[in-house]
Amino acid sequence: MAIEKWAAVASIGLFAMFSGEMVSIYNFMTDVPDDLEFGPMFEANPKILQFISIGVAPASILAALSFLMSKRYGSKPIGGMIIGGGIIMMIGMIVCYSLIDNISEQYLTDAVTFIPVLFMALSVPVMVTGAILFRIKKSRPKKEYF
Repeated sequence: MAIEKWAAVASIGLFAMFSGEMVSIYNFMTDVPDDLEFGPMFEANPKILQFISIGVAPASILAALSFLMSKRYGSKPIGGMIIGGGIIMMIGMIVCYSLIDNISEQYLTDAVTFIPVLFMALSVPVMVTGAILFRIKKSRPKKEYF
């Protein structure tokens, strides 16, 4: 496999990791135990920013890298992997958004309420970028007659 395929595979993994982390923290906030060892107040904002920096930021960079490396000749497998990463992120953020109603008021901050909507909106350009690779046709080499 070429390096652009491995970058697309890594981006899928990072998109899935980000979605899993976000779903797990939102699920945790729906039922926070009272006897936490790190105090009665749990703050989700630092964790969410950490998950963004170690999950979705490198995933989008790797997806862009694989797009840029294969945009000259187009690639359906790479385009499909980029679209798959966008779908994974969209589904994860839909699940997070559905859990917001069950979260206690003390844990609802601006980041908790707006991050799923933001990344649902950002998953659409990721999927469009992958779809562009389906449309690009490989150019034929020019024949030299003399």
